[in-house]
Amino acid sequence: MIHLQFDFLANKDNNTLTIRREFAAERRLVWDCYTKQEFLDQWFAPKPFTTKTKSMDFRNGGHWHYAMIDPEGNHYWGYTGYDKINPIDSYETLDAFSNEAGEINQELPRARWEVTFTDKSQNTLVETIVYYDTLADLETIINMGMQEGMALTLEKLDELLLNLKNR
Repeated sequence: MIHLQFDFLANKDNNTLTIRREFAAERRLVWDCYTKQEFLDQWFAPKPFTTKTKSMDFRNGGHWHYAMIDPEGNHYWGYTGYDKINPIDSYETLDAFSNEAGEINQELPRARWEVTFTDKSQNTLVETIVYYDTLADLETIINMGMQEGMALTLEKLDELLLNLKNR
């Protein structure tokens, strides 16, 4: 198996996470997997969770309201607001935990995400920088298992990309 880059860097001086992940697929396909509901629903949750979109409108000012569902059927809702979309290059979001109605959970951290897609030979490198308001917010997310969750989630994207390329 080829080794794909995966960096997960916490910077406690500026309350950021930097996640760099390489995918064995061309940029357009990786972009589509990050920005289209039919693909997000297939990979955007760590195993053994699944994902279900309630509503999605991928445009500046749009949103994605979704749930990660555990094997017992519990729903963990998220709400992502889209901003500054630059097709197949980058987008920014404001990400939050929410309830089923889309109301933001004020008890848990919100974060701004900058997601950039670049070519790396035949592969694609996705760099995500996540900005938190405070060190406490950053530490809360790390303690919730963000690194492990991201690693498992991105492995599901590897499997999806392989299936899509082999169609």
